[in-house]
Amino acid sequence: MDEEKKNNNNSNKRKKLGFITLAVVLLIGVVTLFFYLRYKAGHITTDDAFIDGRIHTIAAKIRGTVNAIHVTDNQPVKKGDLLIEIDPADYVVKVEEASSGTSEEKAKLAEVEAQISVSKTQIAELSAGLEAAKANLELQEATLKQAVKDSERAENLYKSEAISRERYEKTMTSHTVASAQVKAAREQLKQAEKALETQKAVVKQVEALRTAQQSAIKEKEAKLNAAQLNFGYTKIYAPSDGYITRKSIEVGNQVEAGRPLMAVVPLEGIWVTANYKETQLAKVRPGQKVIIKVDTYPGKKFEGKIESIMSGTGAVFSLFPPENATGNYVKVVQRIPVKIMFDKETDKDHVLRVGMSVVPTILIE
Repeated sequence: MDEEKKNNNNSNKRKKLGFITLAVVLLIGVVTLFFYLRYKAGHITTDDAFIDGRIHTIAAKIRGTVNAIHVTDNQPVKKGDLLIEIDPADYVVKVEEASSGTSEEKAKLAEVEAQISVSKTQIAELSAGLEAAKANLELQEATLKQAVKDSERAENLYKSEAISRERYEKTMTSHTVASAQVKAAREQLKQAEKALETQKAVVKQVEALRTAQQSAIKEKEAKLNAAQLNFGYTKIYAPSDGYITRKSIEVGNQVEAGRPLMAVVPLEGIWVTANYKETQLAKVRPGQKVIIKVDTYPGKKFEGKIESIMSGTGAVFSLFPPENATGNYVKVVQRIPVKIMFDKETDKDHVLRVGMSVVPTILIE
């Protein structure tokens, strides 16, 4: 009987211990769940993310033969470093031809300018002659007026026999001469005016020729500029600091304008493109801190901040965006790209590379 009581007591103790253990486990589970949910509410994460950056595709602007390549795969370069040289021989010839044509047209313009200068000098001389002809005509007309008066007076005096016939005839002759001189002066004036107008027309023609010559010079200079530009394109320089990738040419290769030859990938200013579910972004704002884990470096954390949230979902900008009006609509949680910039001090050694997979966690304040 005592042994049976003892067994019952042991059984009751085990039950109590089991209940206590279960209660403790449940309590721990509830506390863990509470802190987990609290953590999840303040830490929004996704594994649909990668490192993004600017890729400068290097392409030739002209066709030609590659003479020299000054870089190798994955080599770091600085902005302005010489990357590729294309054989410049053909383009040197074109520059010389264009330069010669420009010089020839400028020489022609100098001749036209000289003609204009001479013509304008002649206009000045003819203008002076015209003024002299006008003054002479005025003088002769004044002389004629006086001669008319003298002849009228002489005629009256001769009729009254106050003067001799000889004096009368001299007076009449002076009148005739004055009249002839007026006619001659008028003719000289007409000739001077005609010569001046003719010379002005010549100047207009030469000035029109100058305008045409200036246009010809501009055309030649445009060809010279184009030739010099093409000559400058025989050397290709790095557009920014970065690393050489996707090098696809060798010395002696023929290249065409626009054909990609290599790429320069800058590691300064890279960012993370994280595709978060639309249901995760209610409290996400630009400027929030982000902890970034990179698959390549387990255990190492990088820091950044949200710069912006894309104005549309990834599906909207796809080749075939969804069309809900077709009647085949199935609701799918969409993903919205978020741009996360790395802090400047978080990757001093530039160990990160474009395209690496990452897991960013946004810290909601």
